[in-house]
Amino acid sequence: MTVPMKFDPLTDLDGMWTTQLADRYLPLPELPHARYECIDGRLVMTPAEVGTNSYGEMQLGRLLSPHAEEHGFYVFGQVNLTFTPQRWIQPDVTVLHTLPKTDEEDRWIPVHLCTMAVEFVSPGSRRQDFVDKPKRCAEGRVPYFMRVEISRRLRHAAVELYALGEAGGYELVTQAVSGMRLLSTEPFPIDFDPAELLP
Repeated sequence: MTVPMKFDPLTDLDGMWTTQLADRYLPLPELPHARYECIDGRLVMTPAEVGTNSYGEMQLGRLLSPHAEEHGFYVFGQVNLTFTPQRWIQPDVTVLHTLPKTDEEDRWIPVHLCTMAVEFVSPGSRRQDFVDKPKRCAEGRVPYFMRVEISRRLRHAAVELYALGEAGGYELVTQAVSGMRLLSTEPFPIDFDPAELLP
């Protein structure tokens, strides 16, 4: 008698993941705190953020929110920013210009509601943070992309703000490191010292 093989969503659904399957099977019981993103049906998992980045994300949200809200934007933390049912990412901070209208949109936020995605660079996902995620966001026509890199050991933080250019890729708007001020009038007034993101 043949013993049936146990269903394993990670292997059995590889290449077939959708938002509907994610609603059914994620998070996995053995990996409850992982970040689950999906590129063309293939699940990409990364560990939870390091403490320094997590602190920086909260600080950045606090720094951006007052001016964002004054200009009709909404600052969220990590969300499922969804390009298609087979492709979504989870930015560390997400700025929306329109709130989700349904519970489904609230769970799987359509990319056309997003004004800016923010990524904090992590040691385990440098390629994603520098190459893959900006590319995905540009393809999804997200108007702005911000990248933050923090070194706890060096007490250093660097922030870069990009805007979508006419050629379809991101172009640098402004940048700053600890001890300088990041200044921009777009997508709303931004003015802070990256050092404020450090614990």
